Order: sequence, then C-alpha cells, then structure tokens
Amino acid sequence: MATRLACQSIARKGQIVGQLGRQLLSKYDPLRDPVLTICSQIILVLTAATLLYVAFTDLKQFTIRNELILVLAGLFLVHAILSGRWTELPWNVAFAALMFLIMLYSYSQNWMGGGDLKLLAVAFLWTGPFNALPFAVLLAAFAGVHAVLVKFNWAAAKRVNGSVRIPFAPSIAGALIALFLLSLV
Repeated sequence: MATRLACQSIARKGQIVGQLGRQLLSKYDPLRDPVLTICSQIILVLTAATLLYVAFTDLKQFTIRNELILVLAGLFLVHAILSGRWTELPWNVAFAALMFLIMLYSYSQNWMGGGDLKLLAVAFLWTGPFNALPFAVLLAAFAGVHAVLVKFNWAAAKRVNGSVRIPFAPSIAGALIALFLLSLV
C-alpha cells in the first residue's frame, strides 16, 4: 500500500513538472530573445568565414579537409538550436543524407571529388529541402561564373588526362553565403 501511494505521488509530481515544462516552452520564443538572435548571427558569420577558408584552400590546393566539414556541420547544429530552427533538424538531416546518396553516383563516375561531395552534403544540411532550389540556382550561377573564369585562364584549374578539373568549393561557398545574405537560412 505504501509503495502504491509513493508511486502515485511520484507520478503526480512528474505530471506537474511536465506541465510546467510545457508551459515554459510554449511561452519561450527563441526568435524574440535578442541574445540568441545575436548569437545565431555570429554563428552565421563564423560559418561564412569557414566557407571562405574552405574555398580558398580548395582554390590553392584542390583539397577540402574533413575537419572543416565537421566544423561546418557542428556550426549548423549550434545555429539550429540558437535560432529556433531545431524543429526543422530532422528534415534537414534527412535531405542532406538523401542528397549525399544521390551525389555518390557523381563521385563514383569521377565527376566530382570526395571533398566536394561532403561539402555539398553539408551545404544541403544548411539549406534543407525548403531552400534547396534557391541554393541550386545560386550554385549554378556561381559555378557558371567560375567556369567562364577558368575558360579565360583567370582562375586556377587542374588538367588531368585531357580534362579540366576546377575546384567546386568556391562556388558552393559563394552560393551558401549568398543564401545567408538573402536571409533564406
């Protein structure tokens, strides 16, 4: 009998704590908290700086370090929490995984490098399915400009077995930063 009363008491306390938690979370809006808004904007600036560094190293060395991919993914997670976009997190992760699997074919055909594949997957993590189309349009524009620059020998390119290989990270970085500036992410 005493055990039953103790269990009922604990269950009631759990219900009260659950109700209080729901009330606090329902009234809390991270978009109205100026500190969290500023912190999420700082994360965007750090992400843009990291993207610029990735683009620069890819232009010079034709490599993208895995550590930087992990940093970009971690920055996305922090931004999602601070900006209140954590509710979109499952959609973004699923979409990035799907796009990664689709782009594996391009990698297997040697149409893109492994670093480009991983960077694009992280870029799709940032954009999610809801902003993928504007990102794709911006990416096509930046890649087109980059290809024209390579055509006129104004940008670096690598010649491999008679074909021209251009670094893709500058185009990805430019498109994602443009998306940040358009406030779509």
